[in-house]
Amino acid sequence: MRFARTAAAAATLAALLLPASAHAAPAGAAMRDPGQTITEPVRDALAQLPIVDEDRTGYQREAFKHWVDADKDGCNTRAEVLKAEAVIAPEQGPRCALSGGEWYSPYDDRYIQGPRGLDIDHLVPLAEAWDSGASAWSAAEREAYANDLGDDRALIAVSAASNRSKADQDPTTWLPPAEGYRCQYVTDWIADKLRWSLSIDPSEEAALAENLSRCPNAPITVTLAR
Repeated sequence: MRFARTAAAAATLAALLLPASAHAAPAGAAMRDPGQTITEPVRDALAQLPIVDEDRTGYQREAFKHWVDADKDGCNTRAEVLKAEAVIAPEQGPRCALSGGEWYSPYDDRYIQGPRGLDIDHLVPLAEAWDSGASAWSAAEREAYANDLGDDRALIAVSAASNRSKADQDPTTWLPPAEGYRCQYVTDWIADKLRWSLSIDPSEEAALAENLSRCPNAPITVTLAR
């Protein structure tokens, strides 16, 4: 079960992005502004994503600062996601140390006892974001992306095994082992890329379209981050 993030998370994201200059909308797309909320069928959303060849030149994971304690409550982004997504709430000790609790990992349809067996996955991996446009972002934008608590789809607690199997792959080469979750996964992938104005490459577009052909054309609602 997923839980909504706090209003403070959205405010923090907005504050991080305030210094960034305006960016042009993708060719053929209507002008869109950060903070704008849009709702459209997922296949229409896929069609809005610009198709651009990927370029990983210069990528370093350290370019995306995480995990941060953006709201200064003593719990960093990882802990915030764990607390929000717990099926059975963990105990919280000093310095936001979490123990006990239970989580559901949708990638591999497993329940995980305790936080140590979990990773927090960037649904669209940091390297993939870099390839898809984040290389041109400011450091503040990349930090906001890496710690995005403003959209429940962006960060997800999953088993460490499934996250490390995925690594930085896109849906061309990796989909969740739990087949029943795949429609949700590709739908959320498109929503996350739309939220951050990221591009897709031709093979990625083909893989997403093929998977969506077996899924409902469900509407998605996205609040644009940039």
